[in-house]
Amino acid sequence: MANGARFDARSNSAAHRTLPLGSTVRVTNLDNGRSAEVKVDDRGPYARNRVIDVSPRTASDLGMRDQGTAPVVVTPLDVPGRVAER
Repeated sequence: MANGARFDARSNSAAHRTLPLGSTVRVTNLDNGRSAEVKVDDRGPYARNRVIDVSPRTASDLGMRDQGTAPVVVTPLDVPGRVAER
């Protein structure tokens, strides 16, 4: 992965094109309302119309593993280098 670690399919890892590595985000599946917190450890996705790739475990938690994709909202929770608002 872009952070130098070996990928673990059971982790809460995610890939995002622009968020800093180490960011924590909430991914919410708009089809069923399920959410999961993931850590951005990699770069991607490089497929069109995709904003984030999540690990297989997280995809299962979000109820989207079988179909492979779902409409989601990505909410940043902790972004390295960003000053928290007061």
